[in-house]
Amino acid sequence: MLKQLLAIKHAHVARADAEQLDLVRTLGPWGLTAIGIGAVIGGGIFVITGQAAADHAGPAIILSFVLAALCCTFCALCYAEFASMVPVSGSAYTYTYATLGELAAWFIGWMLVLEYGVSASAVAVSWTGYFLSFLEHFNIHLPAALTNAPLDGQLKPTGALMNLPAAGIVLALTALCYVGIRESTTVNSIMVVLKTGLILIVIFAGWKYVDPQLWEPFIPANEGPGKYGWEGVLRGASMVFFAYIGFEATSVAAQESKNPQRDLPIGMLASLAICTVLYIAMAAVMTGLTPFGQLGTNEPVVTAVASHPELAWLRVVVEVGALIGLSSVVLVMIIAQPRIFMIMGRDGLLPRLFTTIHPKYRTPHINTVITGIGIALLAAVFPLDILGELTSMGTLIAFAAVCGGVWILRHTQPDLPRPFRIRLAPLVCLAGIVSCGILLSTMTIHNWMLMLVWGVFGLVVYFAYGYRHSRLRAG
Repeated sequence: MLKQLLAIKHAHVARADAEQLDLVRTLGPWGLTAIGIGAVIGGGIFVITGQAAADHAGPAIILSFVLAALCCTFCALCYAEFASMVPVSGSAYTYTYATLGELAAWFIGWMLVLEYGVSASAVAVSWTGYFLSFLEHFNIHLPAALTNAPLDGQLKPTGALMNLPAAGIVLALTALCYVGIRESTTVNSIMVVLKTGLILIVIFAGWKYVDPQLWEPFIPANEGPGKYGWEGVLRGASMVFFAYIGFEATSVAAQESKNPQRDLPIGMLASLAICTVLYIAMAAVMTGLTPFGQLGTNEPVVTAVASHPELAWLRVVVEVGALIGLSSVVLVMIIAQPRIFMIMGRDGLLPRLFTTIHPKYRTPHINTVITGIGIALLAAVFPLDILGELTSMGTLIAFAAVCGGVWILRHTQPDLPRPFRIRLAPLVCLAGIVSCGILLSTMTIHNWMLMLVWGVFGLVVYFAYGYRHSRLRAG
């Protein structure tokens, strides 16, 4: 049984199997980079930044972004080598299957549900806050019972019915993903251009009013576990790591890329670099406009610009930019998650229903609908803090597995063609694993308990269905 659980699906088999999925190759390097930026710039820059600065890092949230970006850079290099070597959809799931075996691949695929599915829910919850702020300009106020989660961070009832706007935006974007990858990525590219332009407006307009004295002390004195000091900087890095989730979403679109061996590494590394620069600049402006302790709101960028009457006109710009930015993140995650399920279904670990392709739109349409409804339900019921931290934990585990997989494959299959090859691979892979481990170590016991429940539930699903239907073990 152990031998079966550790069975490896070799890279050439994964590529041959994936070619049987009749998807349309329409994406070039810009389209893939736009998917990466679309997935990254969203809830992190518009929501998590303020909460992490107010509760953990202070002005040193800038260092938190740098540390998180460093961790992501190591992981991105490993993803790029894997994506060029095994240019098929499936992301970390496929890469783990080729190196660590079926059980580990299932576990990582289950973690990717947190990265894509649950993160889309978290971003949709963030979208509600900016949507309500935007409606205030028209003197429209929705009932609190329909705009808040019925459960709080401790899973206790709040008295609300559901977060209706969050569920609504998810279902609307699911409909777009249903009709085609070309249409979805075209809309995403437009959103990326708009939200990047609006973010640059906020940075350049706000920089004039930055008060450097608000950055002092840059690292506030420690006030307890995870609250300021260097410990707070690390805790902030684990939180803002959520802001970087999605740069590797380009690898999920490998089957729809024109030249995946060349374009996938470009898309991942370019999107990560662009987003890092924007994040650091926005964090500097926010903490320079208003005292960091006041940024722990649902709309921290609005809070920052509202502290200066001269920047009152920026509020609408911020709100529109946030609504567009958060929408594009949800869109990309809804593109990505069904394709993970599709590959897992192709391997027999999920029902064949998940591999069905629409005869006209050439999308995994049934899979997309199931995913969209699931994401909408999570967004309607759970608050941001639970969804955000679980997403970060699942992603860090998947990233560490990819870094380890590259290292293992260098020894087990050294002659496998690698169009993109990491220099000093052992050092880069080890740095990626260690940095992911450090960020995971800052998570609370409460979050680890929730992760344990999620992992056990995933194993139950695997042994109840995937273990008995695995195509690899069936020969």
